[in-house]
Amino acid sequence: MADQVKEAISRPQRRRRKMQSITMMDVAEHAKVSPSTVSLYLRRPEAVSASAGSSIARAIDKLNYVPNLVAGGLAAASSRAVSIIVPSVRNAFFAETVAAMQTALRKERLQVILGHTEYDEKEEEDLVRTALSWAPAAVVLTGLSHSEATRKMLAKATVPVIEIWELGGVQINTAIGFHHDQVGIASAKHLIHEGRRNLLFLGARMHEDRRARQRCDGFVSAAREAGVKVDMVQHPAPSSAEVGAMLLAEAIEMHPDVDGIACSNDHVALGVLFECERLGIAVPDRLAVIGFGDLSFSAACNPSLSTIRPSGDLIGREAARLIVDHMAGKELERDTSIDTRFTLLHRRSS
Repeated sequence: MADQVKEAISRPQRRRRKMQSITMMDVAEHAKVSPSTVSLYLRRPEAVSASAGSSIARAIDKLNYVPNLVAGGLAAASSRAVSIIVPSVRNAFFAETVAAMQTALRKERLQVILGHTEYDEKEEEDLVRTALSWAPAAVVLTGLSHSEATRKMLAKATVPVIEIWELGGVQINTAIGFHHDQVGIASAKHLIHEGRRNLLFLGARMHEDRRARQRCDGFVSAAREAGVKVDMVQHPAPSSAEVGAMLLAEAIEMHPDVDGIACSNDHVALGVLFECERLGIAVPDRLAVIGFGDLSFSAACNPSLSTIRPSGDLIGREAARLIVDHMAGKELERDTSIDTRFTLLHRRSS
């Protein structure tokens, strides 16, 4: 049994050696510098001249080169690390998923390396390149939208690639999550069922947050299909109660007849409730409100916030389960989707 486990652990590194087709020599030739200069740039970029550094960086991007920073006996140790990349470490949704994943992986003596992108695909690309250079046990990404370079790197890699928090798009390999447009549809149907006929979706950072945009699109589509009035108001800043208050003030000015609001998340919804209290707008008599996330304050608001609870902890546990299975020698089936679904919580705000 011990030999089988040892074989399972060492297998990813052997595959990685076979996978790596672009070498440091290729990068050096493309950048018109020596291999030693490339090596120095990878270890200490500040020690290389600006012109040489720029040439090497362009060559790395052009060739999708993944440097192997793990040498000899260290490779097996590095395969005990799992790279997890999320849009924001400040977001409570992703924190719950990472915590659940880390708890499960720790039991198998697997360590987590966490990075966050701030919804920047180029930052994600750089994090993935760094992660692959250390031959991780697995790479876990958030969502299904990535740069072309990231997709190429991960397509060549032999480590498991798991995309979390989203279903319904083009997968690299395995995806665990739910359909965000269905969240929007459920929110719209709930408000309509409660007798609301003038609906708005209030969203923050939807030009970068693809999943919030999907929830908005589902909401608008369902409302239009039901024949009720619907529109959206958005703000480019990250989600916060302050942004929610600003969005409500703008919404009331632009759409004075609004009687039902869905928010891109509970932080925005909290700001809406605060602003309703300040303006003397009765919730839910005059205005029904529903959020997304079921954050810790949602049930304690006054009135308590109707919201949609994603299974963030289940997403984390399922991702960890697949990684542990792979480490034990079980191959992941390509194009596998695990739907963790969501729950609509009907509280006093609607």
